[in-house]
Amino acid sequence: MDEAIINKLGAARTKLILDKPFLGALVLRLPIVEADPSWCKTTATDMKTLYVNTEYIQQLSSEETQFVLAHEALHCALSHFSRRQHRVKLRWDMACDYAINPILIEDGLKPPPHIFYLREYNGMSAEEIYPTLIDNENNADNELGQNQQQGDDNQGESSDQGEASSTENQQLNSEQQQDGERGKGQTGEGKESEQASGDSAQKEPPPIPNNDEIQTLTAQWQQRLAGAAQQALQAGKLSQSMARLVDHLLQPQLPWRMLLARYMSATSREDYSYTRPSSRRGEPAIYPRLRSHKVDIVVALDISGSIATKEIREFLSEVDHIKAQVRAHIVLHACDTQVTDEGPWEFEPWEELALPIQFKGGGGTRFTPVFEWVEKQHMQPDLLIYFTDAEGEFPQQTPQYPVIWLVKGKEPVPWGQRIQLN
Repeated sequence: MDEAIINKLGAARTKLILDKPFLGALVLRLPIVEADPSWCKTTATDMKTLYVNTEYIQQLSSEETQFVLAHEALHCALSHFSRRQHRVKLRWDMACDYAINPILIEDGLKPPPHIFYLREYNGMSAEEIYPTLIDNENNADNELGQNQQQGDDNQGESSDQGEASSTENQQLNSEQQQDGERGKGQTGEGKESEQASGDSAQKEPPPIPNNDEIQTLTAQWQQRLAGAAQQALQAGKLSQSMARLVDHLLQPQLPWRMLLARYMSATSREDYSYTRPSSRRGEPAIYPRLRSHKVDIVVALDISGSIATKEIREFLSEVDHIKAQVRAHIVLHACDTQVTDEGPWEFEPWEELALPIQFKGGGGTRFTPVFEWVEKQHMQPDLLIYFTDAEGEFPQQTPQYPVIWLVKGKEPVPWGQRIQLN
């Protein structure tokens, strides 16, 4: 690798460590290796190594170089490799880029031109973005071209990173889409000496990892993520956007349906009854019997416009499935800045819990009105479940009954039990 490029990359990493210690610590975990331009048009990573096209790096400013290094490190820290699952690789890689680039821009890094960026994807995960890229085009190549054009059209809205990691997807897919799985693949064995020396470029894309290797690397990057966040916190240089990201990633990743079922089942009151049996049974002895009591649950929907109707229906369907098992009486509320005039709606354990009407999203979000309504009714529910993105006004005082927040997005909650909608 040319000495000028080595110095440029080293300076960019040093600047990240000093100014953005969280991102800098992640970048330091990736040794940088020159890659052959035939397969690496810009930059790429395999969770072990960061590959660079030196001609591309030469065209970047020092600030843009910091961006592309941080971009590749975040692909690793966000476990994008293990999260792809059944999804089409090219489209998934694009979704990951659309998710990462706004995070780095919000953190103050300057992107190169022509990156994948759309303002409406700010705050969305790759899983949320992926379906929106399908729309009317089934051909991945056409879809890629359209989204590249969208990125160019939106350069005025933000500076763009160009093809940093998305090109990592494009570059590898253009030649290996038939193989299905290269690109962000993994480094091969037995090439460490070549990579360490840096004397020659990586001629071939790194080979595909097996599942065990991906899981091991994912666990390593989770530990690195936590360590990097701790270092940045101690230095007082962890931005709010990165702090939210870290909190979101380090939460237990159990499926929300399982967690919701667990908490709802825990509220079902079961106790032993020692009432005297009927004399007609001819048994004078009194035996304890397990009896279940009906559970009172308040369910609140955030209809401010940030939650899609389809997601609300899925949530209610899951609650409906669980409520029959725990014999739950449901009071349903919908609220943006105020509870809706049409509600509340009540459902007995044997009645289907369904969306009563088609809600139209409002402008703002306040959670306080639902809790005020509960207080005015002199209710003491066994549980209150709020389905929301958690961006709004919370009551200042914690209620005396348990509250579960089923949250879409990365926002924290001041109290209650938070379940991530993943």
